[in-house]
Amino acid sequence: MHSRSAVVLVENNKVALIKRRKNGRTYYTFPGGKVESDETIEEAAVREAYEELGVHVRIGECVLALPYNGTQYYFTATKEHGVFGTGQGEEFQHQNAHNSYEAVWLSLGEIASIDLIPLEMKPWLARLN
Repeated sequence: MHSRSAVVLVENNKVALIKRRKNGRTYYTFPGGKVESDETIEEAAVREAYEELGVHVRIGECVLALPYNGTQYYFTATKEHGVFGTGQGEEFQHQNAHNSYEAVWLSLGEIASIDLIPLEMKPWLARLN
């Protein structure tokens, strides 16, 4: 079991997500990943945002802590600088036709109709719309 940290980056009524295609399924998840042993959950969220989105962020409040193989933390975030979509994390190095990652902006209005992981974030995002 390990902790995972992710960012909830919302700008201009859109949320930054990772569009994931794996084994014939398409779903969306928040940029994030495993907390390394030498970092805090907040530091992990910042690192993962850069690796997966290509942007540096400032972390805000934790809006969800979800038990799942450890704990998954979801932090609000504000973009400080960087170019969205230029992430070079490990995930992007091992893509193929059956396993892909793509940084995307989705409007808050689209959230209700997509396969979002974790599902528990849908009500929180709906309040922003």
